Amino acid sequence: MTDPSPHPAAPHPVVLDPGASSLELTRQLCDIGSVSGDEGPIADAIEAAARTAAHLEVTRVGDTVVARTMLGRDRRVVLAGHIDTVPVNGNLPTHPLVVDGEEHLWGRGTVDMKAGVAVQLKLAVELAEPVFDVTWLWYDHEEVGEEHNGLRRLALTHPELMEGDFAILGEPSNGQIEGGCNGTLRAEIRTRGVRAHSARAWMGHNAIHDAAEILQVLQSYRPREIDVDGLRYREGLNAVGIAGGVAGNVIPDECVVQVNYRFAPSRSLAEATAHVVELFEGFDVRVVDAAAGARPGLDAPLAQEFIAAVGATPQPKYGWTDVARFSALGIPAVNFGPGDPSKAHADDESVPVAQIVAAEESLRTWLSRA
Repeated sequence: MTDPSPHPAAPHPVVLDPGASSLELTRQLCDIGSVSGDEGPIADAIEAAARTAAHLEVTRVGDTVVARTMLGRDRRVVLAGHIDTVPVNGNLPTHPLVVDGEEHLWGRGTVDMKAGVAVQLKLAVELAEPVFDVTWLWYDHEEVGEEHNGLRRLALTHPELMEGDFAILGEPSNGQIEGGCNGTLRAEIRTRGVRAHSARAWMGHNAIHDAAEILQVLQSYRPREIDVDGLRYREGLNAVGIAGGVAGNVIPDECVVQVNYRFAPSRSLAEATAHVVELFEGFDVRVVDAAAGARPGLDAPLAQEFIAAVGATPQPKYGWTDVARFSALGIPAVNFGPGDPSKAHADDESVPVAQIVAAEESLRTWLSRA
């Protein structure tokens, strides 16, 4: 017997209009749900929009879309942005919002970082004769584990698609230039004891109590502020988790304190690891996640030209971003995009409209100047 119920129709693909304003294109992109792991529809839409431009050579790698001009210019710049978001929490669809008299667009992804992607996509389609060859790169899985990151995958499998003399990552930076980024390291620091019944605690050894020494090291630690290539980076060493205990009547034999170290890009991963191990000498220290930082690279000629075009004083990037992946390939890179980074992932995420417009104007002027 056949099933009489009709099969649901396949969803219609989302169509983006790169000829719309950068604000409208931001709205269109944000209203395509793209929580990490579900980037297929937005990657399809971006790819289709990029393929409308005859001057772009478009390559799809998984849910990463790369669009390049091949004009034979003597210099190439890369503009990149991730297309995924953290989970939605009642903050879609987008809508206009006025904050302290300033027009904003409210909703998940407006800051992190679809406003930046919208500006990039609009310019990619419209600028057929930029003064540099340009690689436009929109990638997946930035908001989740390192092993899933689309830019990491591209660097491993198709590094030629990331080649350039200078890179700009559209991470939110309040429309200012933020150079490089801090490195990050997460370590588990263990204390070990002996289990016993809590009624006869003297027969065991309490591992949670021993964690007090770890916490004291953290409490008394004074993080560095250090100049790197003219920018002053602030470091940080903090407990971000603690776990221990077996049952309500058992002396615990293990306690684990998770520590996150944010270190200036003047330190290598090896130096950062050695610093943490030295601080917690005598304890079992295991590094479970680490990523090197990126020096600002502001002395690169293209970086200097971009700074002059934007007309702003560069600032350091305290958080880790994917500029470090370009730095690892020998490509100087900066963060530049609309939106307040403190609003990234927030339930009241919203981007000032003026910052979207200004970011487009700055990039358009720099890429198309005579």
